[in-house]
This record gives sequence, structure tokens and C-alpha cells, in this order.
Amino acid sequence: MNCKETILSRHSVRNFLQDPVPAEVLSDMLEAARLAPSAQNRQPWRFVVLQNPDKIKSMAFNCGLIGLSNFFIRNAPCVIVACADTDSNVRINGQDYYLVDTAIAFQQMMLMAWSHGIGSCWLAAFSEKKLKPFLELPKSWRIVALSPFGYPAEKQGLYSKAVKAFAGSKDRLAPDRIFRYID
Repeated sequence: MNCKETILSRHSVRNFLQDPVPAEVLSDMLEAARLAPSAQNRQPWRFVVLQNPDKIKSMAFNCGLIGLSNFFIRNAPCVIVACADTDSNVRINGQDYYLVDTAIAFQQMMLMAWSHGIGSCWLAAFSEKKLKPFLELPKSWRIVALSPFGYPAEKQGLYSKAVKAFAGSKDRLAPDRIFRYID
């Protein structure tokens, strides 16, 4: 799959086969994140990789009340939590870049995963206050997002269909609402 095909075909996956993510694919995913660009090359991203089914199930119920909407992650063979070390932040023009930098790295990871047929789903519904101690993260780390990873199941569950419809996942703004050309 070339880059364009990967970007155009990637979508959020909420139903996974139980097959584990192969070690070489996981290595490619993590390397794609590691090589991402960052402001002043600070590389603030840190990633917590969970592959133990019991730990994943436990984490699914330690994301706080808002995180219960993501209970489907309990069935994923791999979950990665994207964090940023604020000690590695750079602030330019009043803007902290650790969030931007970590988001770029995580997206590169997701695209690499998809190029190997591994689905993901960017999740922001979690309680950092509850999840951070569960993961035993250092004080300077912030949780930016998390995602399950795995081979997509062919059949979508009712929950997946409902979330897709509610979120309008396929809807995109028209180009004229996004791009502005200046001569």
C-alpha cells in the first residue's frame, strides 16, 4: 500500500480479531512514531504499550466515567497510550508544542499500522486523573490520547455502528471551508 492509499483508506476500527500484533509490525509502528518531526527536535512523545489481555481489560475500566464509552478496547490485542513528557516541551510564541508533537508521532504510528493491515481508533475520552496512576506514569507525563490496535474484525458490532453514525466519521468539511489561498 502506498502512502496515498494508506491515508485514503484508513478509518477508525472498534472491532478486532484476537490475533496479536506481530512483533515486527509493532516495531515498525513504534519506529514510525520515533522518527516523527517535533518542534526544535524535542521529541516529547512517550508511549505505553499494553499487550497483556488482563492488563488491557483492567485499563478499559480504569479510564474514568467518560472512558466507559471506550469499553470496546478491552477486546483489542494491543493498546498504546500516547503520552508527552512536559519536561521536553518547547514553548514558541506562547504555544506549548508537546501536544502537537505527540499527536504527529501517534498519527504516524497509526498510518504505519494501517499500512500493515492493523486498525486503530484515536481515543480522547478518558480521565487522565484516573488513568495516570493506573499506568504509574511519571509526574511530568501527560496522556494525550490512546488507541487500541489489531486486525479489524469483518463484522462490526452494534456499538461500532452506533458510534460511527453518531460521530459522522465519514463526514468531511468541503475544501473551500478548509483551504484559503492567498495570491
